[in-house]
Amino acid sequence: MALAASWMVAGGALAQKSGGILRVYHRDSSSSMSIHEEGTNSVSIPMMAVFNNLVLYDQHMAQNSTDTIRPDLAESWSWNEDGTRLVFKLREHVQWHDGKPFTAADVKCTWDLLTGHSADRLRANPRKTWWSNIAEIVVDTPSRVTFVLTRPQPALLALLASGLAPVYPCHVPAAQMRQHPIGTGPFKFAEFRPNEFIRLARNPDYWKPGRPYLDGIEYTIVPNRATAMLAFAAGQFDLTFPYEVTAPLLNDVKQQVPRARCELVPANSSTNLLVNREAPPFNNSDLRRALALALDRKSFIDILAQGQGDIGAAMEPLPSGVWGVPADVLAGLPGYDPDIAKNRAAAREIMARSGYGPDKHLAIKIAVRNIPTYRDPAVVLIDQLKAIWIDAELDTVETANWFPKLARKDFQIGINNTGNGVDDPDQQFFENYGCGSERNYTGYCNKELEALFVAQSTTTEPEKRRKLVWEIDRKLQEDGARPIIYHTRLGTCMQPQLQGLTVMVNSQYNGWRMEDVWLDR
Repeated sequence: MALAASWMVAGGALAQKSGGILRVYHRDSSSSMSIHEEGTNSVSIPMMAVFNNLVLYDQHMAQNSTDTIRPDLAESWSWNEDGTRLVFKLREHVQWHDGKPFTAADVKCTWDLLTGHSADRLRANPRKTWWSNIAEIVVDTPSRVTFVLTRPQPALLALLASGLAPVYPCHVPAAQMRQHPIGTGPFKFAEFRPNEFIRLARNPDYWKPGRPYLDGIEYTIVPNRATAMLAFAAGQFDLTFPYEVTAPLLNDVKQQVPRARCELVPANSSTNLLVNREAPPFNNSDLRRALALALDRKSFIDILAQGQGDIGAAMEPLPSGVWGVPADVLAGLPGYDPDIAKNRAAAREIMARSGYGPDKHLAIKIAVRNIPTYRDPAVVLIDQLKAIWIDAELDTVETANWFPKLARKDFQIGINNTGNGVDDPDQQFFENYGCGSERNYTGYCNKELEALFVAQSTTTEPEKRRKLVWEIDRKLQEDGARPIIYHTRLGTCMQPQLQGLTVMVNSQYNGWRMEDVWLDR
């Protein structure tokens, strides 16, 4: 009974009030409003409220798992016997924001666009690898659609439940979705002014009766984090930009706004080192290994997060993550030995063999997105690399240019924050380490390991799959594919009047539908 009562409070089952504009500060200005073309939560967080998915993670459960997947535009779903056909029964009488009816054809158009089978084209397709196993989308009737797969893939449903997998309309071209997206969601897109604001308005014709409660949501772009925090403390905003408050800032907020509710949680986001394996000097595997050995992960966590972080491999560490590598396996990986002096001595031996030393340093640039959560760890990295005779300087890049720069591999090394849309190996491995993936910024490609990506994806036995995942993750770290510095714990603060919002612990992309959020003013 106590658990049920707790869920009712967390889920907003109290006396909700209708009306009001939710005010949120936004950290930066993106190049478009198209979730399917952007790789940042700067777009997916505000735009998730504009759309619906076929299925969606329960918006009041903090940890995403296959057990928390709920119907959305699909009323129900079923698999065929061999796991190669996934059938969705769709809701009827759902309308797009411009009044046109939603049908199975829209589902087909969306995934034809994502898989490159459409006459229309996306300018960028950062998660194309999510859908590489889809052979065909078949429209059975206007309210029934079938995903035909080339092989069994139980995790496809988990990918479809992410906030990064909305359904787009057939009748609106991709170019228009960048600046004026049309959805079926609880809020309509109203206006985006770069470097100023993003505004959403209540959808009065939403297919869920009585939702949403809010009249609208306004995201005000405030790039300076200190300014944004002061404005929140002064009551100008109801919500900080999600997962943007560091541990030190969170303490400040609690002191200035004692009644604010702040949550510092894992977010399935890692700060990691991108190394351009295709260009000198780090086309040399020895130098890449030296970089990995130079990292003092605990110092990053202590300096940047007051000890609030986790050391792990590619998959989010346990217990917030479902697939994390056990601690005993992790300790044996290169650079994970807690004896930092020993690790760095080995790194200097490598540097010396490569012609560097106390009198001959290697000069490099570290590319970073020009926001604090990227710049701050880069400053720590610069200091740590001095211990192995590498002199580095910052190369700051604005958000609109960041992902194109990485895709061009126009960098030597970079600090990246990789937020994972789904806590599932299919998303993590194929997207970030798959040969040819747009998001595989380092150019890492191991065909033998990719065969194991497929093997774990096809496996239906959880324990067998888990062991394959650990084997893959161990190999990725041994190869220095994308050295993981640490897994971040990130803060979100809300004023006491904000109700009905659950902050998720293993994805920062999936909890922003906002249809149940209300203001108790």
